[in-house]
Amino acid sequence: MADFVEVIAVDELAPGACKEVAVGGTAVALFNVGGTFHAIGNRCVHRGGPLGQGMLDGHMVMCPWHAWMYDVTTGVSTVNPEIRVPRYDVRVENGAVLVKVD
Repeated sequence: MADFVEVIAVDELAPGACKEVAVGGTAVALFNVGGTFHAIGNRCVHRGGPLGQGMLDGHMVMCPWHAWMYDVTTGVSTVNPEIRVPRYDVRVENGAVLVKVD
């Protein structure tokens, strides 16, 4: 899948919130950080916890299962900077949030 796909309306995700969405067959964690949207893979590399159900603090999300932390702007883990989840491109058009999964 190489195109941007509309996943939600901008007003469906308040600043400081996160949400699980699907782009094609890919589970994506979507975040609103101060009005800027970011998307990463929804599965924590530790035990597969749903990052889109995590707690967002600034640009860091904590996995709800075992508290592993990830930077939502890069997908990099704070536990080990060599560990990361995929990061996806996001854009906003006509009041909608679109995500591109390569």
